[in-house]
Amino acid sequence: MTAARQDVSDARRIVVKIGSSSLTTAAGGLDADRVDALVDVLVKQDGRQIVLVSSGAIAAGLAPLGLSQRPRDLARQQAAASVGQGLLLARYTASFARYGRRVGQVLLTTTDTSRRAHYRNAYRTLDQLFAMGAVPVVNENDTVATDEIRFGDNDRLAALVAHLVRADLLVLLSDVDGLYDGDPSRPNSRRIGEVTGPADLAGVELGRAGRAGVGTGGMVTKVEAAGIATEAGIPVVLTAASQVADALAGAATGTYFRPTGRRATGRLLWLAHASVPRGAVVLDAGAVLAVTERGGSLLPAGIVDVQGEFVAGEPIELRDEAGRAIARGLVNFDAKELPLLLGRSTRELARELGPDYEREVVHRDDLVLLRA
Repeated sequence: MTAARQDVSDARRIVVKIGSSSLTTAAGGLDADRVDALVDVLVKQDGRQIVLVSSGAIAAGLAPLGLSQRPRDLARQQAAASVGQGLLLARYTASFARYGRRVGQVLLTTTDTSRRAHYRNAYRTLDQLFAMGAVPVVNENDTVATDEIRFGDNDRLAALVAHLVRADLLVLLSDVDGLYDGDPSRPNSRRIGEVTGPADLAGVELGRAGRAGVGTGGMVTKVEAAGIATEAGIPVVLTAASQVADALAGAATGTYFRPTGRRATGRLLWLAHASVPRGAVVLDAGAVLAVTERGGSLLPAGIVDVQGEFVAGEPIELRDEAGRAIARGLVNFDAKELPLLLGRSTRELARELGPDYEREVVHRDDLVLLRA
């Protein structure tokens, strides 16, 4: 074990995410031996609390429904998930039962990581499962989630769950033994052992599809998930499912992503990485400077244009006059209200329209800056 991975071996609360391609065959259906192999390792993590974020519900439902491949439309994906989720949980229940361990199913949507009441309730549920000796098995609630409230892939979900449960470590398991600087099938491609920040990934080719063709992710989503977690102060190991034991022990396997930031609130993490903007406002140069460098809120005086249709409380993008998204935030006004307010001070608006208009368009506490 290298000194750089001491935080891995010391981690007590761990989120482990496994993808569809590591659990199922290309034709669909769960591979019981693969599930058992994963469980064999997880139950031996004495003194550690494990949250298992597992893909595979849609893939598990393909064969029973007579589908030869993952459907493209949301309705049939949800139907496959409805059939497959029960099969997936039953397989985990039976596998953990070999060791006398119980599992608890937790199905989430982005609402559960963005709204404070949902967020706190999800944390309490997971924490209580730990206290009662059960292993939480988490998946996106594919059967009811719409495009607007989906995480989009379980890699991103795992990163947000790691933040939700205040995990010490996130382990992303794939059918590839780490991140490579090119196509892993090419003989001249090299596995990247450690990533200390975004600069280390400059020029790296990221594959988008899993080998089995049954998942939604690829290296792109895994690297994005690693970025979400490490920005929140959580180390990440990306490796093959077959190397999960070594990864959890802190061995130099796969790719280790070093933490780069500190923990943010769950709402801000969701805003930056899982929200879907409903519209945008365009800022003048002074407002851009106030938001990006002075830590200020967005006031009506700094807005020059309003784009899209949104209502108060929804996420929107903040853009500069060149159209670049510089931030994302929760807006305090409906889109139809804003044109009357543009370029005017809050004091002037309060005198003319009343005290309800003496407030920020986006408060600093509800705003996150986006990386260039």
